[in-house]
Amino acid sequence: MEKDHEKFRRLVERAQGHAPAVTAVVHPCDRVSLESAVEAAQMRLIVPILVGHRAKVEAAASDAGIDIGGLELVDAKHSHEAATKAVELVREGRAEALMKGSLHTDELMSAVVARETGLRTGRRISHCFIMDVPGHTNALIITDAAVNIAPDLKVKVDIVQNAIDLAHAMGVAEPLVAILSAMETINPDVASTLEAAALCKMADRGQITGGVLDGPLALDNAISPEAAAVKKIVSPVAGCANVLVVPDLEAGNMLAKSLSFLAGADAAGIVLGARVPIILTSRADLLLTRLASCAVALLLVAARRAQADAAIP
Repeated sequence: MEKDHEKFRRLVERAQGHAPAVTAVVHPCDRVSLESAVEAAQMRLIVPILVGHRAKVEAAASDAGIDIGGLELVDAKHSHEAATKAVELVREGRAEALMKGSLHTDELMSAVVARETGLRTGRRISHCFIMDVPGHTNALIITDAAVNIAPDLKVKVDIVQNAIDLAHAMGVAEPLVAILSAMETINPDVASTLEAAALCKMADRGQITGGVLDGPLALDNAISPEAAAVKKIVSPVAGCANVLVVPDLEAGNMLAKSLSFLAGADAAGIVLGARVPIILTSRADLLLTRLASCAVALLLVAARRAQADAAIP
């Protein structure tokens, strides 16, 4: 399939309509991390603050031929301290987003979720993939395939709400949310179908807001109008969902990787539910995919700025 990345390009262009987000880039001690930060800065998506071991960051930049002379660099002894200092920048109001560099995701997230010094909110932290699937009209949001391993109903409420808020920031006025299972009927022996039904009723009662939910839905009748018609499923979501909520991390990981490796999709990644969005990128990602992750973070930051301005009397 031809990959023109049109959906990711639209995301970047939309984000460029806002002032860039001041972003703490955590432990950027390799070429990919520095390239992502510098390119995103040149695209007016972020204003990077590099947080890492000064000698290692400067050596990585020199080896890669990347000029970081104009960027702020906060020295840290090691990756763990870099994560802690980056979180402190957010708590001090100096940074509006975090971006993962060349450290393990678990190390970064440990600093984020630290009970006394982290960036917790009343919302459960969750991850969203934003998938640019060739041949599919709009970007697909898949959640949660990276943070919550086996979420229960209470956690799924936050997972769904985080995804809806993300879709709003991306310009989707009314996200269509499919709660996925292996079938489209409620089966007491399949817990995900019961949770799907409960989530839909919670949305009816205003416990989840801002989107239209339906479920349980199997993947085919969530995204294919033809499959939904064959199954005689009549709903505003069936066949045209733009948010896919998976039963657990394993299902989400398999779905996202199947789209990537069998359908040629690219996946931007963002973590939500903390005080600020957290940009997760992979060394294997294309540069445009990494920029799309930065663009999504900027759209979330812009939405928060607008909410803060609206709250000022």
